[in-house]
Amino acid sequence: MFRFTNGLVAAVLGATLSSASLAQVSEPEWATVEDETLRHFRALLQFDTSDPPGRELPAAEYLRDVLEAEGIEVEMLANNPERPNVLARLEGDGSEEPLLIMAHTDVVNVDPEKWTFPPFSATVDGGYVYGRGAVDDKDNLAAALMVMLELKRQNVPLSRDVIFLAESGEEGATEYGIEFLVDEHFDKINAEFCLAEGGSVARVNREVQYAGVQTVEKIPYRVELVATGVAGHGSVPLQSNSVVRLAKAIAAIADWRSPVRLNETTAAYFERLASISPADAADRYLAVLDPGRASEADEYFLANEPRHASMLRSSLSPNLFDAGYRINVIPSESRASVDFRALPDEDIPAFLDEIRAVIGDDVVEVSLGERNTRPPGQASLSTEAFAAIEAGINKHYGVITLPTMSTGATDMAYLRNRGIQCYGIGPAIDREDAALGFGAHSDQERILISELNRFVRFNWDVVIDLVAR
Repeated sequence: MFRFTNGLVAAVLGATLSSASLAQVSEPEWATVEDETLRHFRALLQFDTSDPPGRELPAAEYLRDVLEAEGIEVEMLANNPERPNVLARLEGDGSEEPLLIMAHTDVVNVDPEKWTFPPFSATVDGGYVYGRGAVDDKDNLAAALMVMLELKRQNVPLSRDVIFLAESGEEGATEYGIEFLVDEHFDKINAEFCLAEGGSVARVNREVQYAGVQTVEKIPYRVELVATGVAGHGSVPLQSNSVVRLAKAIAAIADWRSPVRLNETTAAYFERLASISPADAADRYLAVLDPGRASEADEYFLANEPRHASMLRSSLSPNLFDAGYRINVIPSESRASVDFRALPDEDIPAFLDEIRAVIGDDVVEVSLGERNTRPPGQASLSTEAFAAIEAGINKHYGVITLPTMSTGATDMAYLRNRGIQCYGIGPAIDREDAALGFGAHSDQERILISELNRFVRFNWDVVIDLVAR
């Protein structure tokens, strides 16, 4: 059984250490900073950086101009002139390895007709800012920008270099962003720690419940299933019908429960979540930690908390089906594509063999298809950076920190794979927002201005804790 301390002790200790660092640095004039944050945030939201098609240049030029106006040198690194990455560095004394603060400038595309406010208007209404990218990822982008500006303005003595990276292509075109940077310019972004997207602070009924910090993520793959059979006239049913064989294969893997496996992050997540949950829910979360009881909790999660079920295993979701071309023809070939989200240490060839065994039909071919995947990697919970994040969460939000394995994918995977300890953070978001259509990738994406401001203060304290001499 995995056992971890609650984390609040570490947060209190971190807060004490943080106070020592903060005592050497003047507090920013927060009223002024908040006005400026909103101005930059809205300006960034107003750039249509939809990906696809992908054109981050206007946002990148805006960031360059703002940073250079403060005397911060900027590099524009690109393998496509329309899709540059913005890099800036404040130099420390070299006594510690650098800190990278990172966010992406691109956003997912939109259907403008479904938006109440135009998606690139950055409309302010009822204390919210509405716009594509409001919580993915121009919130982190604005916060990182403000931290860099204030570090420079206050001339904060730094023990580490602080590297600012505004990357392109995160929403599915990483060859222009993080892959290009890791492959061609890794020396410019190499750091001990990285802060980026991937976490959030959960609010329910406007009350903060907990903060999730992403330390590892599942790895996306595409599994292709191809069933073949004899073509024929639809008036004469055949047992070799490729549609039927493929349907049976899909049903088999949809019903299959791959083994439950925990790692450092997911074990800590469920134990800490249990400590703040009602008794019946807490019992289920603790049951996950006990191999003898994990299956009973798993059944409940599958029916009622599917995100938690996905955190327990490598998962398969059949999402695309392509078969037939007219009603009276039995097709000789049928295809399906399955969204495969692997645990970071999964043996992929062995897992594909398990899929074949579950299907149990040699006529159904199983293989990996083309997909923008990610490499494996995991950040430790026992680092100075994680302690600083916990301390910042305790100070600004007063809640427990839950280390989280994301079932989705972020660009941090490429950096973790190269040894950088990366942590995904994010502002407080109402849990109800996603179901109401106000969350990331939704048609009314929004953020509370007050929570954006709190997130900037949180970022400032975490960075100062890590870099101030």
